[in-house]
Amino acid sequence: MISCKSPAELQRMRAANALVAEVLGELRGVVGEGVTTRELDVLAEDRVRAAGAIPAFKGYHNYPATLCTSVNEEVVHGIPSGRRLRDGDIVSIDLGVVLNDYYGDAAVTLPVGTISEPAEMLLHVTEQALARSIAQVRLGGHVSDLGHAVQRHVEAHGYSVVREFVGHGIGTSLHEEPQVPNYGEPGQGPRLVEGMVLAIEPMVSMGKPAVKVLRDGWTAVTRDGSLAAHFEHSVAVTADGPFVLSRPPQEAGSAGDGAAAMTWAPLDGA
Repeated sequence: MISCKSPAELQRMRAANALVAEVLGELRGVVGEGVTTRELDVLAEDRVRAAGAIPAFKGYHNYPATLCTSVNEEVVHGIPSGRRLRDGDIVSIDLGVVLNDYYGDAAVTLPVGTISEPAEMLLHVTEQALARSIAQVRLGGHVSDLGHAVQRHVEAHGYSVVREFVGHGIGTSLHEEPQVPNYGEPGQGPRLVEGMVLAIEPMVSMGKPAVKVLRDGWTAVTRDGSLAAHFEHSVAVTADGPFVLSRPPQEAGSAGDGAAAMTWAPLDGA
């Protein structure tokens, strides 16, 4: 069953997601050559707990960490470790928290030092696919409109949408109905109604879409070894348009704040 949130609940979810955005913003400044993904995880957990929140991923189906840190060909669910980031890597950082019984969830893929032009374009296209998907969050639309926007943009640039993993509803649980695929035809599935909150998260491969899960039972990698990127925002459906709950705290957030200002960093073009 799809849960719709009241304005008061959306403000509580905004607080949880603002914390996620704040911590991800701090991690952005820490990511660099020689830093281990475990160091990022320790910092994130310290910040989350200091804010009175609980890491949402840690212990979820026995997942062992606060962050998912997925490097290069790793798509999602990479477990933080002693692996040191190297110049030219890209790393997806996914963070979820529980604050006052409500969940926040967002992800960003960051460059480590100087990355190649193809890697930079992959990040650009994936982030813009998220923006285009968020722009489809409007009353009377359909969940499939969001995935169609992602697929159309991604495939127009010669990349592939990873299909094994999807976005999801979010609220007092980390994963709620409906599922939000990043592909499909428009006009299908549940209608978007006021108070729905969706975690929209394009996962994009530079090569083919097929993935496999490693022996750790979590880390999903592209089968062909191609680079992958992942961006995510938690977004509420309102009468005024999309309310991007996980926008950075320094950006004023309100209902109808739209998709234009949701990006993690300025990007030229569309």
